[in-house]
Amino acid sequence: MNRFESPGSGEAKLKYLDGDYQVISPGSFVRCAITGTPISLDDLKYWSVARQEAYLDVHASLRAETTS
Repeated sequence: MNRFESPGSGEAKLKYLDGDYQVISPGSFVRCAITGTPISLDDLKYWSVARQEAYLDVHASLRAETTS
């Protein structure tokens, strides 16, 4: 770990629940399952409980719904 990085500055692992999520492994972001774009936990609004995936925006969420 870089001395300027805090332990929670990497990618988090979450369990996605209805309307909330549980942090399994601390971090500051997750990746969009469609685009691979990092999403700050503060900005995370879209995910699938059934697929346990995070999405950058409503468009990525819709794409996941229509391609599965």
